[in-house]
Amino acid sequence: MMDTLLAAWAALPVLSLLIGMPLVAAGLLWWWPPQQARALAVAVAVVECLLACGVVAGVNPEQAGFQWVERAAWLPMVNGHYLLGVDGLSALFLPCSAVLFLCMVLSSGVQTWPRFYFALLLALEGITVGIFCALDTLLFFLFWELTLLPIYFLVSLWGIGPHRRFAATQYTLWMLAGGVLLLVGFLLAALGQAGLAAGSGGSFALSALVFDLPTLLATPLPIDRQWPIFFLLLLGFAVKTPVIPFHVWLPMLAMEGPVAVVAMMTGLKLGAYGIIRFALPLAPQVASKYSWLLAGLGVVGIYYGGLAALAQTNLRRLLAFSSISHVGLVLLAVASLTVQGVQGAILQLLNFTLVAGGLFLIAGFVRQRTDSTEWVHLGGMVRSMPFVTTFFLFLGLAGMGMPLTSGFPAEQLMLLGIMATHKGAALAALGGQILGAGYFLHYYCQAFLGPVTHRVVAEAADLRPREWLVLLLVSLPVLASGLYPRWIVHFTQAPAVAWLAHVAGAKP
Repeated sequence: MMDTLLAAWAALPVLSLLIGMPLVAAGLLWWWPPQQARALAVAVAVVECLLACGVVAGVNPEQAGFQWVERAAWLPMVNGHYLLGVDGLSALFLPCSAVLFLCMVLSSGVQTWPRFYFALLLALEGITVGIFCALDTLLFFLFWELTLLPIYFLVSLWGIGPHRRFAATQYTLWMLAGGVLLLVGFLLAALGQAGLAAGSGGSFALSALVFDLPTLLATPLPIDRQWPIFFLLLLGFAVKTPVIPFHVWLPMLAMEGPVAVVAMMTGLKLGAYGIIRFALPLAPQVASKYSWLLAGLGVVGIYYGGLAALAQTNLRRLLAFSSISHVGLVLLAVASLTVQGVQGAILQLLNFTLVAGGLFLIAGFVRQRTDSTEWVHLGGMVRSMPFVTTFFLFLGLAGMGMPLTSGFPAEQLMLLGIMATHKGAALAALGGQILGAGYFLHYYCQAFLGPVTHRVVAEAADLRPREWLVLLLVSLPVLASGLYPRWIVHFTQAPAVAWLAHVAGAKP
């Protein structure tokens, strides 16, 4: 009986359900009573979490290839397919992002146009899941660009700063510029594969183009055709990551956008995922040759983000620059081209999703109570808000890579990988860790410790029941992965080995 149920579950188009269910629910919200809009969004987000956990449970960690694959004809005139699948490098992003979106819905208490707001959040969730599941480069690009619409309206209409429309427009223009680079890179890869199939001097039809990622990976292009693909994809994903100097949109968005949306932007590093999934594997020889460039960008990001965060007095800007510093370490780990480096990078991206997202949600809770996240308006919050202080400290320590948190195995694996190939960069990464401890503890002491100097802080309430639930949802997985990291390391090992064999195995 159990085998029959498992076989039936495996036969379901679960990935399509994960993408389609939030989109359908977003449409239904237009006819839903406004006062019950959040209840429906919460119910959909909970089901999304359960389905995502079911996908992870059904992934065989010993298998390096893509699983839960779904394929259907989509754009036959250009050989585009509706192709979905996950492996050990992408599957864990599904439950982590589902938990983050559930927390975003729970923590949102909008009064203006609630149906439109929660419809946009649900649509954004379905599209984001599509980014992690798409195995056709055209389909991936479609999901990638579709994220712009809900984010633009969420920031423009529900932003908390006076320049929210400028921030939304700036973000959209940056992403459109990066999207053009991605599209050209994907088209060059498709044309290159079609040219290989046709042979020298041969012609081919549009239906011979190849956007199928497994096919593109199975037959790498000659190195002379990989150069433009690698740099176009790297630049396109660098805008979203963001990599210095394409970071200017993030601090502005952190100050102007709604807290829930910025929690997603700082937590889910879709650009870094794109670099790992597409930029390096589609141009392995060039990526291997220019790993030093990726390492250099990582070191610059670590120190620029860390030093900028150290100079901040506002928690939201501090968290924005902190995320730039942390993602610099991820780039450095990927550039090491080692199994430990790749595994550590994936674990750190998963850690970001919950830790950075949770910290930004706490910033939102503090702003709701005090109308500020500047430390000059705070101080002594531990006296009136001890549980807010405790969760902030715990998640901050997880971001620093303290033992018994998910940040510890992630940073240890990254540092091991970096030391194996870039010893000088490893010392720079250790310096970045000291910077990270400096800016976090400095702000923590200024805003949370010391005497209470403002009445609004003294009268502030501690966590409400819904906020307790939100912070437990992000903190418990961080603690569990820190106490028992072996399963997640084992889960990512086989695909990390296969990824490295494809990229570094092509090294001249």
